[in-house]
Amino acid sequence: VYLETYGCQMNVSDTEIAWAILQKNGYARTKELDEADVILLVTCSVREKAEQAIWNRLQHLRALKARRPQARAPLRIGILGCMAERLKEEILHREKLVDVVAGPDAYRDLPRLLAVAESGQQAANVLLSLDETYADILPVQTSAGGTTAFVSIMRGCDNMCSYCIVPFTRGRERSRPIASILQEVRMLSDQGVKEVTLLGQNVNSFRDLSEVQFQSVAAPGLSRGFSTVYKAKPGGLRFSHLLDQVSRIDPEMRIRFTSPHPKDFPDEASVLQLIQERHNICKQLHLPAQSGSTRVLEAMRRGYTREAYLELVHHVRDSIPGVILSSDFITGFCGETEEDHQQTVSLLREVRYNVGFLFAYSMRQKMRAHHRLQDDVPADVKKRRLEQLIATFREEAARANAALVGQAQLVLVEGPSKRSASELCGRNDGNIKVIFPDAELEDAAECRAPGRAQPGDYVMVKVTSASSQTLRGVPLCRTTLSRAAASH
Repeated sequence: VYLETYGCQMNVSDTEIAWAILQKNGYARTKELDEADVILLVTCSVREKAEQAIWNRLQHLRALKARRPQARAPLRIGILGCMAERLKEEILHREKLVDVVAGPDAYRDLPRLLAVAESGQQAANVLLSLDETYADILPVQTSAGGTTAFVSIMRGCDNMCSYCIVPFTRGRERSRPIASILQEVRMLSDQGVKEVTLLGQNVNSFRDLSEVQFQSVAAPGLSRGFSTVYKAKPGGLRFSHLLDQVSRIDPEMRIRFTSPHPKDFPDEASVLQLIQERHNICKQLHLPAQSGSTRVLEAMRRGYTREAYLELVHHVRDSIPGVILSSDFITGFCGETEEDHQQTVSLLREVRYNVGFLFAYSMRQKMRAHHRLQDDVPADVKKRRLEQLIATFREEAARANAALVGQAQLVLVEGPSKRSASELCGRNDGNIKVIFPDAELEDAAECRAPGRAQPGDYVMVKVTSASSQTLRGVPLCRTTLSRAAASH
């Protein structure tokens, strides 16, 4: 089997789950397309461009299928994930190219679906589940050099933002039992993984209902000035409990999480307190704003105003000194005026994010906006606005990153820099890329002889220059996460 992943980190995690299931069922994995008997594409549906990439890829695979020697078993092609869920009929009928279609909740069914495909029939399962979390399947890690890993803690989303297809392709929110998450993180720690990112569409509404004694806990409040389309649910162990437990497993392992929803940082802010207190929880938060205009936010059904969002940003910065913020923005949403756009530009200037993900709006069927709103911002206007947002973001990120020049940053080494074999690349606590020369280094704890840093090492780097995307610096010494925190 050959696996190819498109889209978000949830899809990287899904690829690992699908592979764990196939491996148990006697499949071997290949990195060579020509060796494969089965090619599976784990797909994304969030934007039209992502889907177009898959249709183009299928055309390429059609040629591969046609060239297959008669002596070999026919090549089987499968579409997994969000696009399978959204476009099942079209995928099965368009040029009869695809043999297997499996939605995000149907990966356990892959061996059966592939067996049906062996007999020459098309096979599909896109049933969404109310309880599938793959809690008992330990994913087989495939990410960068084994230094970092993603751990999926929940699936689906209940927020029903009007621009978003996720609730329709990934179903309702349900959380994995904490015990199974901790087991996976312990396993990763034993394998030498140094950074884990807890993944979910809406991580901070996590709610583990598997332990009876916690089922009557009161529902949490929302952040001040925030509302939601669904009623907050009582019961269960919450995200702050999970974060507390995960961060205790290995003091040398960094913990991140994404993506939270701004509404789920209530005022008592135990999550913010944990980030501030624990040396191994990264002082970095992803706070997706989507727009700087209250009017557009209302049309998006985000459940907050510009003012409430900014108040949360100030609260976060007061609670976690030096926090690094990242965000998502959509430009050209239905009905967005030039004034709305300028408000987003001004929000970017006011908050000054270090990392940003910016996109032009892409209408998809099924989502609420498709039924209720008009995609009325012309493509050329979306393009111009996106370019302006990107330019503004880069300008402000360059300023934010420039503030780090002269400081020592703790960097987790990931490997050689892509551009130069004589340099190493890693990320600091704020998830910003840091590049520095690969040189002989002293060991701060003096437990090891001087030597070159390896992937998985922590290196103290003094920042000498910064751009909107990257920091550059000179390495000072190898150290440990705990030691760096103690001397800070």
